[in-house]
Amino acid sequence: MSPDQKPDCAVIGAGIIGICCGISLLEQGYSVTLYDPQPPGSMTSSGNAGGFGFTDVVPMAGPGLLWRVPKWLLDPHGPLFIRPGHFPALLPWLIRFQKMSNRNQVERLSHALSALLKQSMTDSRELIRKAGLQSLFTEKGAITVYKTREGFEKDALEWQIKMERGVDARELGREQIRDMEPALENARFGWFTPQWCNTTDPYAFVSRLSEYYLAQGGAIINSEVGTLNRSDRHVHSITMVSGQTIDVSSVVVAAGAWSKALCKQLAERVLLESERGYNTTLPNPGVSVEHEVIFGEEKFVITPIGDGLRIGGAAEFAGLKTPPNYRRSEILVDIARRYLPGLDDSGGEKWMGHRPSTPDSIPVIGPSSRFDNVYYAFGHGHYGLTMAATTGKLVAASMRGERTGIDLDPYSINRFS
Repeated sequence: MSPDQKPDCAVIGAGIIGICCGISLLEQGYSVTLYDPQPPGSMTSSGNAGGFGFTDVVPMAGPGLLWRVPKWLLDPHGPLFIRPGHFPALLPWLIRFQKMSNRNQVERLSHALSALLKQSMTDSRELIRKAGLQSLFTEKGAITVYKTREGFEKDALEWQIKMERGVDARELGREQIRDMEPALENARFGWFTPQWCNTTDPYAFVSRLSEYYLAQGGAIINSEVGTLNRSDRHVHSITMVSGQTIDVSSVVVAAGAWSKALCKQLAERVLLESERGYNTTLPNPGVSVEHEVIFGEEKFVITPIGDGLRIGGAAEFAGLKTPPNYRRSEILVDIARRYLPGLDDSGGEKWMGHRPSTPDSIPVIGPSSRFDNVYYAFGHGHYGLTMAATTGKLVAASMRGERTGIDLDPYSINRFS
């Protein structure tokens, strides 16, 4: 499609969420163009840990987490860091996060997450089959480990809630962990979640998914959307930063952590922050890990990527424009050596990405409250890869005015107004 033609739908963002929205809309008969200044999947979608976290039904503001935050902020090796200059802008997000951390809210939010994640198990596999991505998909499960009983017991309520939501979680002792991961030391307690899945190469996965989208008739324009032009309750055109204006019939905002600025143009309030995550990918780690391993106390993961290992985690709140602090990546490798003493970090590639996070861990999915032809698909935080296929289907159904098996009210942007 040439830039001067009018697409039925303009999807802003060519990460995995935008691509999956595009695929679902094509299947419903729309013509679709994705707009993104970067190549498809090259930003946040490219460097994640590759986990399909179908078992992560507990929000980030989980039971008891707030009591750990002060200790983490004072620990230079801790999993959480807030750059002081960003604190004033972050404050409304933090206040809402605090309100979401009581038991009643956690129960409510876990139901909303569970509904999406259960459907995502089916939708992700269906999309993988259609796009021919089976070779990049593994179903080995994940192991969450703890080095102390105290750490294990602190998370007891989280695991109780998971099992109440239907998560298959099997308690592990030291010997069982060693049987599953012989190279792993100092892990004494844990859980095995067999429903967890992975991709062995997130960037290849999203790149090939974008190729599938193009093969179905979709288009991609590598340009940045600057302005949403509107009148009454309709966005009638979009203007690129380069100055070009393109007429549109409908718009899907799927720009990840950059979606907040677009919502502001439409006078829609949303609490959305970049929860910056760091990792290091080791091409020749010198040790073997078969499963994604999640470290419950330090809040980081080690996962097989290709022939190497990716060590990732951390939550840094510093906005979209602050330069990365790759010392965070180095710290994660240092911590990983406590469990894998023979780890070889030579040739490691450091990375930082912007997780689009809401304070309640619930994505924004569905129609705008102010514009009849605008739809939202962002704010997935750690769940982008996991929920992408289902998000695409929900957006397409919403645009067609169809009812779905999932009530979209918990994911509405209205909850922030």
